[in-house]
Amino acid sequence: MTDTKSGVSRRVALSTAGAAATAAAVVSPPSPHAQESSMTKAVPKLKRIKTVTIAVPDLSAIEPLYRDWLGYAVVERGQVAKDLAVSWGAPKSAGRDFIVMQPESGTDVFIRAVEIDPVPGYKAMTTWGWNAIEIIVDDPDALYEKLLDSPFTLLGKPAGLKNYPSIRATQFKGPAEDVLYLTAETGDRTNSLLPRPGAFVGRVFIMVVAGPDINALQDWYADTFDMARGPINNSPIDLINDAQGLPKGSERPLTILGMSEHGNILELDGYGKNTGPRPRNDGQLPPGIAITSVMVESIDDLNVETIVPPISFGGGRLATVVGPAGELLELLEESA
Repeated sequence: MTDTKSGVSRRVALSTAGAAATAAAVVSPPSPHAQESSMTKAVPKLKRIKTVTIAVPDLSAIEPLYRDWLGYAVVERGQVAKDLAVSWGAPKSAGRDFIVMQPESGTDVFIRAVEIDPVPGYKAMTTWGWNAIEIIVDDPDALYEKLLDSPFTLLGKPAGLKNYPSIRATQFKGPAEDVLYLTAETGDRTNSLLPRPGAFVGRVFIMVVAGPDINALQDWYADTFDMARGPINNSPIDLINDAQGLPKGSERPLTILGMSEHGNILELDGYGKNTGPRPRNDGQLPPGIAITSVMVESIDDLNVETIVPPISFGGGRLATVVGPAGELLELLEESA
C-alpha cells in the first residue's frame, strides 16, 4: 500500500508532460524531432482504444470481481480461436476460455480476460510492456471507499492532480496483477480533458506502457502512427517505486501521446535497469495486462510488421504488432 502521494506524484508529472497532448489529441504542434513539416499537423493513425486484454490464471475470479465491484457485465464468452491466438503470437492460447466485459454505460470499449497458466513470480509494474489500465469514473472517493471491502488491493488513495486539482484518481490492483488507475473530472466536465464516465465506472481511456528507453518508445509510436511527441518529464511515482522496491523519491521519465479521438491516450513510462522483459509461458499470452487493441482506418496504410498477416475477424480485419518494449498492440479496422 502507498500513501496519498502515490497518485499525486504521477498526476503532477502528467499535468506537465501531457496536458497539451490530452487537450489536443487530434492535432498538436510537432516537436523539432518530428518528421512532418512544421506547417503540417498530422492526424494520429491510432483512433481510439477498443479492448484491453488481461491474461489471468483464474478466469472464474475475474468475472464476479469486475461485475460486483466495477459494474462491468460479461457480453461474450467462449474459447480463443486458433487464428486469433496465432495473430497474437500466442498459439498455445488457442482453445483457452475467455470473457469480454463492458462498462455499465454501454460504451463499446471492452476488457477481455483470457485464461493462461500461472507465471510464478510475476509482479505488476516490474517488467516491460503494458502495466496499467486507466478508467474514467464518476467519483473516485466513493469508489475508493467501496473497493476497500473488495478483493482488489489498494495501491494509492484518492488524490488530485497538482495543476488540475479537479482531476482526482485512486489506484487498485486485481488478483491477476491487473493494475487499475481510476480517474475522474470532479469539476466542469463539459470542457474537461477527460471523457465523461457515463456510469459510476466508465471506460478505459489511457493505457500505460513501460520500457527501458522512453525515447525509443516515443519515437516508435510517433513515427509509426503520426502521434505528436510530448515533453518527457521526470517524476517520482510512488506506487511504481513501491512495486520495484525503490526509494519513494526515485524519479522516472514519462510522457503521453494522444490518439485521434478525444479521451484516448497512451502513457509512456521509462523503467530502470532493475526491470526487464516480461516472463511468459511458452506460446501463451504474457501475464497481467497483455494486449491493447486500438481502432485504425486501414492496416494496409500502416508501415508496420505484423506477427502474421491480417486476419478476418468480427466482420473486419485485425493484426497484432510487437512494440519496442515487447508490448502487444492489436490493430482493428473500423468494421471490426
